[in-house]
Amino acid sequence: MAHAVSGPAARNLPIAHGSSARGPSAAELRAELARKIAAHTRGVAVRATAIPGLTLYRRTDTTACHPASYEPSLNVYVQGRKRISFGGVTYLCDGTHFLLSSIEVPVMSQIVDATPETPLLALQLKLEMTVVREILMQEEFRAQAGQPHGRGIAIGKTTAELLQPCIRLLELLETPDDIPFMGKLMQREIVYRLLRGPQGSRLRAIATWGDHRQRTAKAIAWLKANYAKPLRVDELAAIAHMGTSTLHHHFRALTAMSPLQYQKRLRLVAARERMLIEGTDAASAAFAVGYESPSQFSRDYKRLFGQPPLRDVKSRQTAESSANSL
Repeated sequence: MAHAVSGPAARNLPIAHGSSARGPSAAELRAELARKIAAHTRGVAVRATAIPGLTLYRRTDTTACHPASYEPSLNVYVQGRKRISFGGVTYLCDGTHFLLSSIEVPVMSQIVDATPETPLLALQLKLEMTVVREILMQEEFRAQAGQPHGRGIAIGKTTAELLQPCIRLLELLETPDDIPFMGKLMQREIVYRLLRGPQGSRLRAIATWGDHRQRTAKAIAWLKANYAKPLRVDELAAIAHMGTSTLHHHFRALTAMSPLQYQKRLRLVAARERMLIEGTDAASAAFAVGYESPSQFSRDYKRLFGQPPLRDVKSRQTAESSANSL
């Protein structure tokens, strides 16, 4: 049964004609969540909140298609549209959808509908796998057998049951003293709602100990922490306690890439961040992330980001400056 909305959300959400007597409709809740995200992102494009793992987004312009990476997280979109491409599949995230990433995956991302008057509004909540596994220990989840195969990203329709704890989570920003205790409860409810929904199997599969997906996740975590080191796939397979061919199969199934391709993506993204944030030159950034040849780095960089390093960095700095001046 859906929980009633308390606090400001309850006061601001009258029951419209046709709404269930049990509570506000999903459309009404989306509108309320949009108002709260907009209120907390005035003048900024991205706001990291006082709630651990919760980030709010407000984008006022469309963007070109660019590489991005999603950690295990829930991304709820309440306004605007974003296109995510992964492994040959395109996901259109509009104001009625959420994107669930159950393992860190590299994607191509593009904002396709956003204006200053009607910005793209979204929240991202990082998912703690330990919390997911704790909830899965409940009897109702232990009874569910079998896990479907699939990649580590999925899209779903937002429901009133999922939107309600998201709204209550944002309301905690108005009472900071409640965040340490109540924030954990709200996040557990959100995970519970995800696991109970149609896309819960994706989250359940990667959180389950001992299967191939969990072992592949261990390989991905090692690559993320050690991307600058030389990669021997047989050693990575040993870390994951899998055969080399088995690792290749499951790695590609989850990420749409081979381990070497994934490592290259991590290196290029890390080099870009060094140049953008630290002002590092292209050659120094290349060596820092593990490249031995600056010319090879430049070729790979242009293939991924569409422009040579220097030109791309200048373009990104201009774009970030425009976004931060909202």
